[in-house]
Amino acid sequence: MTQELHLAAALDGAGWHPAAWRAAGARPAELFAPAYWLSLVREAERGTLDFVTIEDSLGLQSGEFMELDGRADRVKGRLDALLIAARIAPVTRHIGLVPTVTTTYTEPFHVSTQLATLDYLSRGRAGWRVQVSGRPNEARHFSGDRTTGMEAIDELFAEAADHVEAVRRLWDSWEDDAEIRDVATGRFVDRAKLHYVDFSGPHFSVKGPSITPRPPQGQPVVTALAHQRVPYEFAAAAADIVYVTPADAANAAAIAAEVRSLTERPIQVWADVVVFLDPGAKASLDELDTLTSDAHVFTGTPRQLADLLLEWQAAGLDGFRLRPGVLPADLTAIVDGLVPELRTRGAFRAAYTSNTLRGHLGLPAAPNRYAAGVTA
Repeated sequence: MTQELHLAAALDGAGWHPAAWRAAGARPAELFAPAYWLSLVREAERGTLDFVTIEDSLGLQSGEFMELDGRADRVKGRLDALLIAARIAPVTRHIGLVPTVTTTYTEPFHVSTQLATLDYLSRGRAGWRVQVSGRPNEARHFSGDRTTGMEAIDELFAEAADHVEAVRRLWDSWEDDAEIRDVATGRFVDRAKLHYVDFSGPHFSVKGPSITPRPPQGQPVVTALAHQRVPYEFAAAAADIVYVTPADAANAAAIAAEVRSLTERPIQVWADVVVFLDPGAKASLDELDTLTSDAHVFTGTPRQLADLLLEWQAAGLDGFRLRPGVLPADLTAIVDGLVPELRTRGAFRAAYTSNTLRGHLGLPAAPNRYAAGVTA
């Protein structure tokens, strides 16, 4: 029997092609409207996808990695990913919501409470796509001097590791049953079940406890995109899911083996794939612009994409974060074309069987490191 794989959709503006906003069926006038984002997430939920990620950054979109490209023919500007997720959480039921939140220039205490709040709003469906910022133009938004560019990569990911560890400890700073709410005795909390985290690392020092009770999942799901050794090491140590960008099945096997060799704990390795499943949209985009991508670009039918995903799964991958080239067309093609194809092969769920993101992913309950009898 084919093992079921995991699927997520990566949502970014009008789609991952830089000219997607000009494609037939695109909705550029709605990119800053809550209804647009809700419609995309509901479409992904209709396909029983594990989760959606929502892209974000500290600078305007650019075709150049280290600077603004000065182009006016591409989507510029975005809404805050975490706030989008918070708006969508109460009006969706099953799908996981994983906003991108940058660790650079942010404080773990704030991030921990924001994501814990999202977990409450979604009733246990929150996750976090960790991102670092090394671009000079983004550094200029903030006070202080920072090394940027590739020279900063080691420091950025060391800081991110500290950040995630502090956030995780803050999530555990309330035990699950710390809230008593006993009107008769006048005790709202059991003070013995709130804990100082006393985290002190090279980049952050955090006392705790959090102002937000432990999230419904205990630990929302932490994810990270990684392209090379230093980010692999970070993700292996800090994340539950690492997104990688292989070129083919052999490369997928090698990357998955490398990532798993860096940790003794279970970690899921997913591949990012940019997908064009809508023939009309892809044809129009070929005339408008070219696409360069850090991830593999797939163009073809849902059946052909299913073949590729199952081949890469056999090479050692747990799931796939699909980046629709054009929204909403390619997301709808994933839901109406790819998902049924995978289901006929016994490779994808027919319905949700869990109400939490950890449940969708088959992740175990997260023990609280500060609770009595738990080994940290």
